[in-house]
Amino acid sequence: MHRPVTVGIDGSPEALAAAGWAAREAQRHGVALRLVHAWTRPHPSALSSTTSQHHWARRILREAHDHLGALYPYLPVEEYAVEGLAPSVLLEASAGGALLVIGSRSLGGSTGYLAGSVALHLTTRSPTAVVLVRAGEQAEDAHRLNAEGRSATNTPYRDIVLGVDLAHPCDEAVAFAFESARSRGAPLRILHGYRPLPVTATGTGAAVASEVPAEYEAALDALAGPWREKYPETVMTATVRPGRAQNLLLHAASEAGLLVLGRRNRLWPGPHNGPVIQAAMHHARCPIELY
Repeated sequence: MHRPVTVGIDGSPEALAAAGWAAREAQRHGVALRLVHAWTRPHPSALSSTTSQHHWARRILREAHDHLGALYPYLPVEEYAVEGLAPSVLLEASAGGALLVIGSRSLGGSTGYLAGSVALHLTTRSPTAVVLVRAGEQAEDAHRLNAEGRSATNTPYRDIVLGVDLAHPCDEAVAFAFESARSRGAPLRILHGYRPLPVTATGTGAAVASEVPAEYEAALDALAGPWREKYPETVMTATVRPGRAQNLLLHAASEAGLLVLGRRNRLWPGPHNGPVIQAAMHHARCPIELY
């Protein structure tokens, strides 16, 4: 990764959490962090002036910059206050960047995310990888609990989970998952889910349904093989399991540090996400990277 990491800032707790995650990712790869705030010109009848609106935008960026500067003093940070609607501004600002990171409100506890209109717009249209970070996400959340069962930043990183569709693999997502695992020194788990054959009344289908089709295992091994050679230091496991992909991935990512999913070669044309990504966006407990 040599390009900057872009994050959307709007003064909310979820945006600040996203900025923290983005700052750690930028620092890990030695690249700049780009803070972007979109502001709109007030209606002529509004009491607030354009000048005060722009001043408020700069203040939001400055407060975020100061917060991050105290935590990551050597990280190069750029600030951009841009007039326009947030989706359009963030799409343009992140063009040519490595990642676009945005905050997403928690549904409560650890049940998942509430994806707003900006998140839905960006995850379906951005050519740049998009990462969703929930409010309250802290640096220690990416790490395993310590011996006392408490959160800490001096423990090993949690696993990276990569969901793959063997019929339509996304090389960019695979590359991102391996690089994320390498940069953290974290294990990588690759998972493909498939619909098993129905068990027949005579029982002849029982043995078939309990066995993973050989072609799936061969396809997953062929996909992972070149990356295993490129990243020999990364501990990787590749598994094919029967069941609904979204359920399998949510379970696998329940204790993960990052869930990576591909969206570029999906079978769902138009400005919307498929069922697996939709489920992840609403129920995953960890940050989600969509490529």
